[in-house]
Amino acid sequence: MLDVCVVGSFMMDLVVRARRRPDPGETMIGSSFEMFLGGKGFNQAVAAARSGAATAMVGTLGDDDFGARFRACLTGEGIDASAVRSAVGSVTGTGVGLPLVEETGENSIVVVPRANHELTPADVRAAAAVIEQAKVLLLQLELPIDAVLEAAAVARAAGTTVVLNPAPAVADLAEFYGLVDYVVPNMAEASQLTGVGCEGEGAVQAARAVLAATGAAAVVLTLGAGGALIAGDTSTDLLPAHQVTCVDSVGAGDAFCGAMAARLAEGAGLAEAVAYGNAAGALAVLRPGAEPSMPRRTDVEQLLRQEDCA
Repeated sequence: MLDVCVVGSFMMDLVVRARRRPDPGETMIGSSFEMFLGGKGFNQAVAAARSGAATAMVGTLGDDDFGARFRACLTGEGIDASAVRSAVGSVTGTGVGLPLVEETGENSIVVVPRANHELTPADVRAAAAVIEQAKVLLLQLELPIDAVLEAAAVARAAGTTVVLNPAPAVADLAEFYGLVDYVVPNMAEASQLTGVGCEGEGAVQAARAVLAATGAAAVVLTLGAGGALIAGDTSTDLLPAHQVTCVDSVGAGDAFCGAMAARLAEGAGLAEAVAYGNAAGALAVLRPGAEPSMPRRTDVEQLLRQEDCA
C-alpha cells in the first residue's frame, strides 16, 4: 500500500531576489539568482515523503537535463516514479517557475508548465493502479484540468481520500463537486475562486463558499501568518500560526499540504493533520528554495513539542 500519491507538476524554479517587485516598465537590479527543483506537485510529494509517507508521483517531465535532475531527486527521496513519464521526442521541456522573492520573504511566481501540460486523462488512467492503492491522493492545478479531474474520479471510485490544493486558481470548483474530501486553498486562491474577500470574517465566508462549491467534507484555508482555518458543515476552528522569521515563503503552502496528507494517510484526524501541516509550513519559510525547504518529520515534531511546552 502507498500512503500518498501525488498527481502533480514539476517546475525548475529560477529564483530571483530583489528588494521589491518592479513597477510596470521598470528595470531593477536584483540581489541574487538561484535554481531549485520545485513545482507544487513535486514539492508536496517531497514533503509527504520526508514526513514518513510511502509516496508516489504521477506526472510528465521533459527529456532534458532538468528532467534528469528531478528523477535523481525522486530516487534519492524514495518516491515511486514508475508513473512519471518523459515527453520523449517532444520539443517541450520540463516546466519552469520564475519566483521573485522580496526582502520581506514574500514571493510572486510565474510558472510555464511546458511538459506538465502534456499529461492527459489517458496517462492518468494508465497510472490508475498507483492512484488506487494510495490512502490519500493529493492534487493541484498546475496540470491540465481534465487530467486532474480524471485522477480525482479514479481515486473516488477506489475509496481513496482526495485532497485538492486549488493552486493556481484556474478551475471552476464546481467541476470537482463530489470528487474531493478536503480542499486546501490559501486566501488569494479562495478569493479568486469564490469572489469573497478573506479579510476578517470574510475568511470564514470564503471557506464556506469553497465548501458549498465542492461538496467537500471540510475546507482548510491557509492564512499565512494568521495560521489555518478549518471549516466544516457546522463548525470552524482556527489554528494559530507558529512565530517564525520568514526568509523565503516559496513552498510553504506545499509543505503544509504534503505534510497534512502524510498524517491523514497515517489515520490522524483532520485537526491533528492540519496542526502538523501548519508546523511544516512554518518551518519551510526558514530556508530559501522549494525542495530544500521541505522539512523532515523530526523537525516538525520538535517544533510541535516546543509549542506544547511553551
